[in-house]
Amino acid sequence: MKKSLFTLFSFCTLLVHGQADIPKNDFIPPLKITTVLAGSFGELRSNHFHSGLDIKTQQRTGLEVIASASGYVSRIKVSHYGYGKALYITHPNGYTTVYGHLDKFSPELETFVKSKQYETESYEIELFPNPDELVVSQGELVAYSGNTGGSGGPHVHFEIRDNNERPMNAQLFGIEVPDHRDPIINDLYAYTLSDSSTVNQTQQRQKISFSKQPDGTFLSEKVKAFGEIGFAIGTVDMQDGANNNNGIYKIETNLNGETLLDLEMDKFSFAETRYINRMIDYALYEDNRVRVQKLFIERNNPLSIFKYEKNKGILNLAQENTTAIYTIKISDFKGNASVLVIPIEIIKEPILSPLDKRTTPFFVQADANQSFNVGDWKLFIPDGAFYDDYYLDITANTDALHLDKDVIPVQKYIKLSYNVSAFQPADRERLYIGRVNYRRLLRYEGATLEGDYISASVNALGDFKLGLDTKPPRIEAVDLKEGKWISDYKTLQFKISDQDTGIKSYRGTLNGKFILFEYEYKKNLLTYNFDDGISVSGENTLQLIVTDNVGNSSTFKTTFFRK
Repeated sequence: MKKSLFTLFSFCTLLVHGQADIPKNDFIPPLKITTVLAGSFGELRSNHFHSGLDIKTQQRTGLEVIASASGYVSRIKVSHYGYGKALYITHPNGYTTVYGHLDKFSPELETFVKSKQYETESYEIELFPNPDELVVSQGELVAYSGNTGGSGGPHVHFEIRDNNERPMNAQLFGIEVPDHRDPIINDLYAYTLSDSSTVNQTQQRQKISFSKQPDGTFLSEKVKAFGEIGFAIGTVDMQDGANNNNGIYKIETNLNGETLLDLEMDKFSFAETRYINRMIDYALYEDNRVRVQKLFIERNNPLSIFKYEKNKGILNLAQENTTAIYTIKISDFKGNASVLVIPIEIIKEPILSPLDKRTTPFFVQADANQSFNVGDWKLFIPDGAFYDDYYLDITANTDALHLDKDVIPVQKYIKLSYNVSAFQPADRERLYIGRVNYRRLLRYEGATLEGDYISASVNALGDFKLGLDTKPPRIEAVDLKEGKWISDYKTLQFKISDQDTGIKSYRGTLNGKFILFEYEYKKNLLTYNFDDGISVSGENTLQLIVTDNVGNSSTFKTTFFRK
């Protein structure tokens, strides 16, 4: 890594120039192995689109991660969750590459980061080096692959972002991903979109069967429909070398040969990513774990992935006793495609199963701030929390709140507050609001004490309850006993856990000096590395304090000896 002045003039010039032409030869893969994907760009995930390529590391950690292009390290973030250990490199052409879930950084970067962690006395840290501070060349070692943060297994999360911090499909830049497999179609559903519409004599969501034809296309059963209707497709793609169900690149729909909708997974902004819950059938996923994406654009759906739309992708079938052909073409980045043809008979039939309609005392408008009082609970629902207007089913039973079912997507946080004036002041400090999960256990959501109310902000509906946490976290030393000689140990490790509200913070000292513990929350494991050089020859005194989310603390103290 060169410690020389970065050429800022050309860098700034290119930022101004813009990104009309995507460079195809400026970037190389971040690993020196064949690029096999565990996850693709734009893949549908819970509450977000996947913003990069998840590159497999042969089920190992410690593979060399190299700079995809020359530039400078513009950001380093170390966190318990999310990308874990992540590195950001800004390049002269205006783009930034991101490398996530790293095990550790290159030696020089590791020294730089660790010095800042000790300076701030914090494992979690975010740094923004100057352009001339940490300059790197294309192909230079910058890190080692890992499994840190929210990773579900060893891999490297790799992104390319434009100068507005919008993630882009790295394959657009020439990052080669071998792929000779057609997208897979799993599910097809039809929806009525007006009060007079019908699909096969129902206004309920309708599953449509289909089969593969000798020519390789797919043909659905005939649909009898009338009025405004729309379809949703469940589809995934697989690349060479792995059987991961990854995301698709492009979907085109047309009616009688005329394009209705065209979407492409080439770029989006983080500000819009949660609107995925508007595009998918959220209720179907929450009830049945079936994820389909709607091929029509509803109210309050600002997603930029739609490149073309006519009539919001909605089929307006008004000409009775005629037929229509609706076609869905699904393509991956390499152009492999699957086509589904849906023959439609336009006929107005009696509605045997109308849409369910309910009314409750709690009518929520999508475009208004609203507050409700329910028993000892207060709710504040901000403008834009919901995509549509709804009648919500809300009931309270003392300290329990039923806030409808988690089948209606929530875009913005809803504030829940509970009156705790009946509790003693000492107990109020240990109260929290939790969500009742499917196992009927209470999961911590928040605990902000404001006068006589405890509050939490939630972004999903469901059942909530007031909790009281008086139990301190648990600390368990791994192979360490009082007075033990551990001269040959390279690390100290502790298992930490908290039953009710979870770990908020931890702090370790050795002989009165701060020591850096790395926290792997997936394993409830804290690790200190003796290479940091804090221990002394002879007797050492260790103290570890762990605190949960409502302030309960546990302290572990011991002495050990080293040569």
